[in-house]
Amino acid sequence: MRWFTRLTDAFSKKFENHCHALALYFVFHNFCRAHKTLGATPAMAADWDDRRTGNPVLRGPYKKKANEISN
Repeated sequence: MRWFTRLTDAFSKKFENHCHALALYFVFHNFCRAHKTLGATPAMAADWDDRRTGNPVLRGPYKKKANEISN
């Protein structure tokens, strides 16, 4: 959370974007990161989820390329 204290460089200063960044951090903290004291993610410890969500797999480009017409 240290990088939220800097308000001058490298990210947008809009409050809405700050809220989105916090939401991403909280999802990672609760569903992806295993904690030392719990031995699992907080979501698993609270019986909200039965498996640990890992890093997303790269599945290809975000936007599909248009099919080219061959002559």
